[in-house]
Amino acid sequence: MLVVMQANASEEEIGAVCKQIEALGLKPHPIYGETRTAVAVVGNENGIDLGSLELMPGVADCLPVTKPYKLVSRELKPDDTILVIRTPGGDVKVGGAHIGVVAGPCSVESREQAFAAAERVKAAGVGLFRGGAFKPRTSPYSFQGLGLEGLKILSEVRERFGLGIVTEAVDNESLELVEQYGDVIQIGARNMQNFSLLKRAGRSRKPVLLKRGMSATLEELLMAAEYVMSEGNYNVVLCERGVRTFSDHTRNTLDLSVVPAVQRLSHLPIMVDPSHGTGVRRKVRPLSRAAVAVGADGLLIEMHPDPDRALSDGMQSLSPDEFDTMMRDVRQIAGVLGRVVN
Repeated sequence: MLVVMQANASEEEIGAVCKQIEALGLKPHPIYGETRTAVAVVGNENGIDLGSLELMPGVADCLPVTKPYKLVSRELKPDDTILVIRTPGGDVKVGGAHIGVVAGPCSVESREQAFAAAERVKAAGVGLFRGGAFKPRTSPYSFQGLGLEGLKILSEVRERFGLGIVTEAVDNESLELVEQYGDVIQIGARNMQNFSLLKRAGRSRKPVLLKRGMSATLEELLMAAEYVMSEGNYNVVLCERGVRTFSDHTRNTLDLSVVPAVQRLSHLPIMVDPSHGTGVRRKVRPLSRAAVAVGADGLLIEMHPDPDRALSDGMQSLSPDEFDTMMRDVRQIAGVLGRVVN
């Protein structure tokens, strides 16, 4: 259920509604909009009668939410959520008129490699730097990342270049470290339905970038986001990174149709990862252009100073010069659509 407050409802009236919901054994989630506040009520599997809430001061209406996901639903929040990511170099916005770009190598390999990549990311006008310290790989013999050492290098990147850090957590222990050293917690495709990890991310104050699982439906992706938000963290951005199909000309099949589908059902911003979505370097630039054209709220791009010598995902990583060209392309397309990049 959604409790819609009157436009002039006071903080005391909103607080009283939340206390009454808690007294009924349920969880209130206040959602603050531009003109009024709504309070989502979750956990009412037993069908408790909530009619008394309509009689409380400041309440305008009580509405049912028909989707299995509540907090994620556009029924709950008609306006687009604009995620604001605080970085040393200034705020980066994702959603609405703002297209956020995240770029950097798949894995942090060394201080020199990370600094070389960050210098080009900064020069391209991008405010968010990606780099994996913990790398879940298909083969146990592949490079698994530098762990804590990699996070410390990323922290140096933030300090030196003023970039926000986006990096993946693979379990509860690594998530605690990512909270200390990173600015955005990435939940990878393999962990999209790791529900204990999603709940732990929901108890964090850091924004969460949630990637779609390689065989996940749209509803499963939104339900995964619901796990995060149900714990109180509303700073969530979704990410399409390709799904597994019968196609053999790309690593995955990048499902750009999911972007308008998400935007119809949910208020959350959605980014696109054309690097993992294709697995082929020459396809990243055209799919980046297409993602912006279809309405994506951001891009997640793998860029390496020397892609041919990368320890992971070099075949899908852009060179710095290719990245610069891609950024010029997407800025031109964004301008046509009345949007701005970073």
